[in-house]
Amino acid sequence: MDPYNAGWLSILPPVIAVALALKTKEVYSSLFVGILTGTCIYTLGTDHGNVIVGSVEVAFKTMVSKFDLNIVMFCSLLGALVFVISLAGGARAYGKWATSRIKGRRSAMLSTSLLGSFIFIDDYFNCLTVGTVMRPITDARKISRAKLAYIIDSTAAPVCIIAPISSWAAAVGSNLKATNAFDNELAAFTAMIPWNFYALLCLVLVVLVSLTRLDFGPMLRAEERALQGKDTTMLRHDKEATLAVNDKGTVWDMLVPIVALIVFATLALLYVGGYWGNDAKYHTLGAAFGNTEAGPSLVMGSFGALLVALAMFVGRGLLSLKTFMEGVLRGVQAMIPANLILVLAWGISGICRDLLQTPQFISSLVNANTAFAGALLPAVIFIIAGFLSFSTGTAWGTFGILIPIVVPVAQAFDPTVGSPLIVIALSATLAGSVFGDHCSPISDTTVLSSAGSGCVHIEHVSTQLPYALLTAACALTGYIVAGLTYSLICSLGTALLLLIALTTLLHIRNRQSRSQEV
Repeated sequence: MDPYNAGWLSILPPVIAVALALKTKEVYSSLFVGILTGTCIYTLGTDHGNVIVGSVEVAFKTMVSKFDLNIVMFCSLLGALVFVISLAGGARAYGKWATSRIKGRRSAMLSTSLLGSFIFIDDYFNCLTVGTVMRPITDARKISRAKLAYIIDSTAAPVCIIAPISSWAAAVGSNLKATNAFDNELAAFTAMIPWNFYALLCLVLVVLVSLTRLDFGPMLRAEERALQGKDTTMLRHDKEATLAVNDKGTVWDMLVPIVALIVFATLALLYVGGYWGNDAKYHTLGAAFGNTEAGPSLVMGSFGALLVALAMFVGRGLLSLKTFMEGVLRGVQAMIPANLILVLAWGISGICRDLLQTPQFISSLVNANTAFAGALLPAVIFIIAGFLSFSTGTAWGTFGILIPIVVPVAQAFDPTVGSPLIVIALSATLAGSVFGDHCSPISDTTVLSSAGSGCVHIEHVSTQLPYALLTAACALTGYIVAGLTYSLICSLGTALLLLIALTTLLHIRNRQSRSQEV
């Protein structure tokens, strides 16, 4: 299907989908209405025949073309792994062991943040693995699933985008290489890390909230309900599931399959990247990670972990082969809602990117407004990248589109190779891309954070959004200061102080309003 330049109409589908989802609290129909809106615009604009038939036809063709079997298989296999671990009693034993050592809510949230920060290779892997490991602990400490989803989401993409060895770093490096603006892409990426204000502030806010319980907005209400044992953000099937759990399971029945998943997934990433192949240029860790594909690697890793679980549980008599396979099937069934949201999210993202040319429309706005003063350039780029990423649900697609545009625009103000303005502008591009991806309800990472934590998707979106917007506002202030001063200490220091001050004020205000209601 040929693309159609829809102009301002290209941003209408995600806006409608987000507005409906927040209004109705029902994400499936909202996403589908957004998809049909986009295909209707495309059908009318390209004279594609009957509007109704053409819109439905284009919708399903787009969803099929964007369907990623590897990610769906990974989610399904991981759901199966989690379910059989629970059946074997591993999750219960681990929960008892962990809760005896993690004494409070603060420790549970900090432990979740720490684990999320350690798993920096890929954000998909991070979301589902951290949720699997930490969910029993946070449940025992009456931490809402919304808070767990927020911590997971805030230590997924924000960590991957500042980790030099990750699938994200490899993607950024490949885009930087195409610009010929840097002699060494890895060194350029490393130089951007301290200027990636949104990612850094996300991590600071997670730690701040975990240490001080400075909650506000819908998250405050979710936490209060969780403390009362009335967590409405929990998935219904998760609350109603009744399992015949084996009481002979041990902590190792939880840890060994999860460790196997991490090891196998890492080895698979290197294998797919050509680390053991015939091409010598990929025989280093950095080159192999830069050449790898996350989807098939994660499928291989999760399948290997499931085989380890089969050998452990059936071999020791914890589960019969029939019970194990029934557990696999029920685990796959439990992931159907997340997989369905992913398919719909891919559909609306594909319609915006490929058919209605939303990225090209945003790019034209950037090119048409290069007269912005250099001092404002990082802040403007951050806003545009965030808007584009939020609308399309993809950070990778956003910085893939904007990096080739941002480099010449920044060079027009300062042509020096590796100039501070270019570094700051590119950092703002990455930060804005992560911001939009972080709070977009059609982002893969947002969907997988909901699935990994067992949180209702729209509840995760609505409770996380105020935190993401607060962080983005502080990051934007930092980029304004950075454009004026080129000083990392001044700009990052200003953003940090503003974040702490605003978080404290919002928490006090919400507490006062809640006490007045009571």
